[in-house]
Amino acid sequence: MIIAIDGPSGAGKSTLGKMLAKEFGLLYLDTGAMYRAAALTVIKAGASLEDRQKVAEIAANAKIELTGEPDSMRVLLDGEDVTAEIRTPDAATAASVVSTISEVRKIMVEHQRAIGESATKGCVLEGRDIGSVVFPNADIKFFLTAKPEARARRRFAEDQAKGRTTSYEKTLEEINRRDERDVSRSDSPLTIPQNATVIDTSELDLKDVFDLMLEKINAHRASA
Repeated sequence: MIIAIDGPSGAGKSTLGKMLAKEFGLLYLDTGAMYRAAALTVIKAGASLEDRQKVAEIAANAKIELTGEPDSMRVLLDGEDVTAEIRTPDAATAASVVSTISEVRKIMVEHQRAIGESATKGCVLEGRDIGSVVFPNADIKFFLTAKPEARARRRFAEDQAKGRTTSYEKTLEEINRRDERDVSRSDSPLTIPQNATVIDTSELDLKDVFDLMLEKINAHRASA
């Protein structure tokens, strides 16, 4: 069973994806973490994010691995644990630039498909183009969204809990900037996949959203 979860930054994809993977014993794949790792390897190489050819070359040669259970997933870059490093604002900003490069997306999509297809019980993948590009024939597709202000509040709270110095205003600005890049890129822009169940999480708590997703998945399994 392949479950695709798409949506903008801060809509709850990662948390809910992990919850679903645990619920059904599926592999969990955070594709955003893969793009962040690719961006980090470019940063470490000292290359310019504007040099698209060089960025694609570096990304193609990077060995990116995701290991462990959903709640304790580790990201390895060329054998080094970079789980914490990829969650910095700099890595996030770089990832949003790197992810607009077609050559990089092609590399990542091939890798993501290989991982999903090789998962014995199935896989939960979350990102921006899972149901539209990576697995257009996924068994179940969700598109999670929320107002920018709601997403910024959640992201700001997460950053505060992790001791990161930022502000709500700056977080909202970053969310809006990321949204603009995601929807306007020429290759695999953020869009609602065909046949996806759209859930606006602005006014819903985590359990409400999770229950809605469970209901949809269980109905699919019952009819399969």
